[in-house]
Amino acid sequence: MLTPLLLALLPLFFLCRNSFCQYSSDQCSWKGSGLTHEGHTRDVEQVYLRCSQGSLEWLYPTGAIIVNLRPNTVSPAVAKLSVCVKPSPESSGANLYLDRAGKLRLLLQELDQAEGKVHCFNIQEGALFIEAIPHMDISRRAVSFQYELVNDRSGADAHSLNAPCQPCSDADMLLAVCTNDIVARGTIRKVKEEQEHWSVTVEVSRLYRQKTQIFVSGGVRARSWTGQIKMPLQCGVKAGEGDFLFTGAVRFGEAWMGCAPRYKDFLRVYDEAEKQGTNPCDVDTN
Repeated sequence: MLTPLLLALLPLFFLCRNSFCQYSSDQCSWKGSGLTHEGHTRDVEQVYLRCSQGSLEWLYPTGAIIVNLRPNTVSPAVAKLSVCVKPSPESSGANLYLDRAGKLRLLLQELDQAEGKVHCFNIQEGALFIEAIPHMDISRRAVSFQYELVNDRSGADAHSLNAPCQPCSDADMLLAVCTNDIVARGTIRKVKEEQEHWSVTVEVSRLYRQKTQIFVSGGVRARSWTGQIKMPLQCGVKAGEGDFLFTGAVRFGEAWMGCAPRYKDFLRVYDEAEKQGTNPCDVDTN
């Protein structure tokens, strides 16, 4: 007689019957190998990942796998999620497609993965279809990437984090303050051009929110924080005087700028919305 634990593990057993694979205990990450997949090169494995972030590594890829990225919840808000994928620079051996009802759309070719760029798409566009590229030699290859599920409202572009900047409306500004991963008041200290983006060093006088430690305190007695926020090169930015309210999204440990109004302009918009009772959340502006 099968125990409840064995019954729960049966789906994973059948899923991995053709190739070695490992799940993390919370189904956030997956690691598999195609070494024992030679006799089943036409098989398509199904992989299910249920977390908001995690990773995948497929060693010696053969055949294909379908990666279903679905949060472990049932909610209409799921339809508004975007999936962001960041391939490892060493990732090779397969092409990545989006599979929607059996129709494939190319997302990343094998050679493009070496750039390590982040690519995003709406979760409704389909599952990830990873198809191995046949090779005659037996050198080591591995498809590997990190993924994150993000809310479209937090600033994730449907195709890339390097999309051109868009001006924020008053409503966008107020919503960003309430929902973004980083919210901070401060000044721009330095702007440095890096490969395909600006790195903006900011000094923060008031820290409202940070999803991860982007801004670091200057010390026990210091009342300020410093950190870097990235911006696409298409966006105009320069160091100078003046207080700003920085908002943005954290993607794979890096902060990307969202709405960044001058603080006095934010106060004006916030005060007007407060009088009208249309503020989506309360912010301590004292």
